[in-house]
Amino acid sequence: PSLSAHRVFKKASPNGKLTVYLGKRDFVDHVDLVEPVDGVVLIDPEYLKERKVFVTLTCAFRYGREDLDVLGLTFRKDLFVANIQAFPPLPEEKKSLTRLQERLIKKLGEHAHPFTFEIPLNLPCSVTLQPGLEDTGKACGVDFEVKAFCAENLEEKIHKRNSVRLVIRKVQYAPEKPGPQPTAETTRQFLMSDKPLHLEASLDKEVTPETPGTLPLLGLSFFFLRLLVGLHGRTCCPDVVAPSSTFCKVFTLTPFLANNREKRGLALDGKLKHEDTNLASSTLLREGANREILGIIVSYKVKVKLVVSRVHLDDLFSSDVSVELPFTLMHPKPLEESIYRDGEIDDDIIFEDFARQRLIGAKDEKEEDEEPLDSPKPDDR
Repeated sequence: PSLSAHRVFKKASPNGKLTVYLGKRDFVDHVDLVEPVDGVVLIDPEYLKERKVFVTLTCAFRYGREDLDVLGLTFRKDLFVANIQAFPPLPEEKKSLTRLQERLIKKLGEHAHPFTFEIPLNLPCSVTLQPGLEDTGKACGVDFEVKAFCAENLEEKIHKRNSVRLVIRKVQYAPEKPGPQPTAETTRQFLMSDKPLHLEASLDKEVTPETPGTLPLLGLSFFFLRLLVGLHGRTCCPDVVAPSSTFCKVFTLTPFLANNREKRGLALDGKLKHEDTNLASSTLLREGANREILGIIVSYKVKVKLVVSRVHLDDLFSSDVSVELPFTLMHPKPLEESIYRDGEIDDDIIFEDFARQRLIGAKDEKEEDEEPLDSPKPDDR
């Protein structure tokens, strides 16, 4: 293929009669708008006979372990479900073709039919909570799934052999304009001391997964202090601070998933089995958004805690002194695929299997993708 070829992801049903094509697997939430999920489904009209082809988009929130589901009660909730009849198309559902759909229909032929879903602004991003070593079944988290299938109507049982399931991700990237430098300070006066204890901490900038942050500590006076700085662990740094003096030290924190593979409940971007999964991005909310309707909201903070020595019992009511520094942990936005941009028409398209690379020891891709979060198990016909 030429250097200008464009990548499109595809996945076919087990019997090969339905194939779904998507231009991407990750769809970006820009806070004020979300990229539409647009693609095409290629069908075999002779196989369909009198049946129809439907495409659905589902956002599901699993908030409990699958092995705890009993008596038909599941710890799962569908936050959003949308349906489109892709074939035969309904006049009231007809929408303008996107550039991706135009190019795919031109290349695949008349049996390729478009579908487009608009993702509401109030839905959470894709998040998976890392399971423990002994946990079984589906992990807790938020999943987005595109499903195409043949049926006479939407209520009919879906059969595995003539259906396609693709788990996509709704993601957010770091804003183009970085936020202000995170800083925090506090002052504590003790009864038997003539001078207060002043603690000031700051991060040098907003943090991304590829860039470790540094944490300078400024202005600690008059007491023996033990500094505890932790992110997925603790660092103990005892230092003696002379009276009426200051103490300054810089710590480097590296928030990487690779160092926390066995930490249960850690929030991750999307599904754990994908090699491109990383620590979950901070959730960016629109002003006035209702936080209660979102499945999972992710936020990060650095906590600096001073354990004050009570050797001299200067103050029976003294307590630890601490400050918190909220910060944003996000990837920068990648370059947009040229297939979505306007310009000269280039029909050189590379089709790539939709399945993502797996983590070592993860379940087989077919095992995972053919069964979504707690959907009724289909039968083969």
